[in-house]
Amino acid sequence: MSYKQVNQKLEMVLGNIEKVIVGKRDIAELSIVALLSGGHVLLEDVPGVGKTVMVRALAKSIGASFKRIQFTPDLLPSDVTGVSIFNPKEQEFVFRPGPIMGHIILADEINRTSPKTQSALLEAMEEASVTIDGITRGLDKPFFVMATQNPSEYEGTYPLPEAQLDRFLLKMNIGYPDVEEEIEVLHRAQYMAPLEELESVITIDELISLQAEVKAVIVDDTIKRYIVELANQTRTHEGVYLGVSPRGSIALMKAAQAYALIQGRDYVLPDDVQYLVPFVFSHRLILKPEADYDGFDTGMVIHEIVAMTQVPVKRVVT
Repeated sequence: MSYKQVNQKLEMVLGNIEKVIVGKRDIAELSIVALLSGGHVLLEDVPGVGKTVMVRALAKSIGASFKRIQFTPDLLPSDVTGVSIFNPKEQEFVFRPGPIMGHIILADEINRTSPKTQSALLEAMEEASVTIDGITRGLDKPFFVMATQNPSEYEGTYPLPEAQLDRFLLKMNIGYPDVEEEIEVLHRAQYMAPLEELESVITIDELISLQAEVKAVIVDDTIKRYIVELANQTRTHEGVYLGVSPRGSIALMKAAQAYALIQGRDYVLPDDVQYLVPFVFSHRLILKPEADYDGFDTGMVIHEIVAMTQVPVKRVVT
């Protein structure tokens, strides 16, 4: 498949999502970056801005199965992964898969459930498999989790531990639409049902092929050094208590490869890395208490780190 054909297919997916989500092309693009990279997304935003609609539109666009898990305080790990139930007629245990057994998973309000249930996602997100009753069961490909949490409500919530946050390739928020975009949202809600009419524009096999194409995108040694230097700056910054791990460096490289592919290139540019750094690094940083007191946040720290890190000048393509 040529890179022109790859770009055309990805543009078709983006165009399909834009039929139901108004003015959020960057969020749709970043979601596809994570999907192509084999990663997962954490969406932190208030209710009603279109998180569920966007995930469903992504699933429909690639003809994938969509499962939603509504996380609540009483949700059990087996409610996520599945459970073995004894069948008296057959005199044997029969496995009933949980909602994690799907292609595109919406983990809604993930911080409302207990850490024990949150951890049920860890193996699935990292290994693309779940272990139930001592039996490891592989998950279908592709496997993509988009988890949501509400940043404005903290009562009755369980903050995600660092180990689980690190499993997410990207963290982002959709944000409110502007006035004209919201008017268009009202118009579509009045006269259309775009999500119900949405049809797939590529197949699952084509998506898996595109995921393989991502790995072939060229990352020059100067770009790799740039990524590592950015990560290292987070570990030595005076306002940071815990910096980005090597897993974060790998995540940034993979995301940059996928982003370059979406742009129709077979090589990564420093601009790709700079654009993606806030989305890949923000949830992997823990600031020192004094930095919080001084009004610093992770966005400000990342901006400072990017500004002070020398950008590669060597051409990555000849």
